[in-house]
Amino acid sequence: MKVLLVKMSSMGDVIHTLYAVQDAAERLPELRFDWVVEEGFAELPALHPAVNTVIPIAIRRWRGQPVAAWRSGEIGRFREALGARDYDCVLDAQGLLKSAAVALGARGPRIGLDRHSARESLASLAYGTQVHVPRGHAVARLRELFAAAFGYEMPEAPPAAGLDVKPEGQGRSVVFVHGTTWTSKEYPIEHWRTLCECATEDGMAVVLPAGNARELERAEAIGADCGAEVLFRPGLTELAARMAGAAGVITVDSGLGHLADALGKPMVAVFGSTSPSLTGPCGTRSKVIVSTTLPCVPCLQRKCRFAPGEYAKIHPPCYDGVAPTAVWTALRARMDAPALPS
Repeated sequence: MKVLLVKMSSMGDVIHTLYAVQDAAERLPELRFDWVVEEGFAELPALHPAVNTVIPIAIRRWRGQPVAAWRSGEIGRFREALGARDYDCVLDAQGLLKSAAVALGARGPRIGLDRHSARESLASLAYGTQVHVPRGHAVARLRELFAAAFGYEMPEAPPAAGLDVKPEGQGRSVVFVHGTTWTSKEYPIEHWRTLCECATEDGMAVVLPAGNARELERAEAIGADCGAEVLFRPGLTELAARMAGAAGVITVDSGLGHLADALGKPMVAVFGSTSPSLTGPCGTRSKVIVSTTLPCVPCLQRKCRFAPGEYAKIHPPCYDGVAPTAVWTALRARMDAPALPS
């Protein structure tokens, strides 16, 4: 059975969908997926053995230069790739107008969320079969959507992503995911430095990914005193391998944190301005520490409303009660508990 899956962004959303792909692949081994995904995340679907072909799309980039994208023929080539084959099912797992438009360009019966379930209700008009999925955690909702779309019972087992990743490293390293798109979600550099001290005292090497120049500057400031390895702009496949080979991961609310969670690594995720209730880590080896020091938590704002030093010595001040020593102790407990299911 050939399925076209439309789930384009963001990184966390794409990773959440992998759990549902694994459910479907276990129950219907004949299923094979082609996947339309934003070009920046194209390496992620390819990590799953049930995904045959990844079809990159560049909506984010095309929005900035629509005329140039059209004249270059890039949009035309995408449309040709999208319509190159017939599918037994076209599943829009995103529920947005842009994803519905992509689904309409493919050949095959379309399935998606109904108007009460989709983030943009008008998207449901594109689907011949509409599925109602109650509000809840993103992973659970996607698993329910796939179960309804392919006709099997919603699994009771904990979610597993089923990624095929060859670990790199000797297991004596920890990955610190410090970068995130919102400045309000950034764990203070001073706290990261303390975590580096904790790691090195326990004989662990520290790995700091950096996806852009600002994150590179932060990584160098965090790891300067402990000899941390900075990975500047690593590919997602490379980073997945390094995470898979690490002893554990500490992360803020970030797409890379979802990747570590999907790999089943011992992990601690620190949340301040955002809530983990609908999109937080779901792995059995992951622990979430939520800031509770301010009444505005979670503010869900990209930028903290307080100026540096206005409310506490650290910034953002909602992390004032999330001590790095407590975070390291929590990760140490996960790493020292090999009996936990992955």
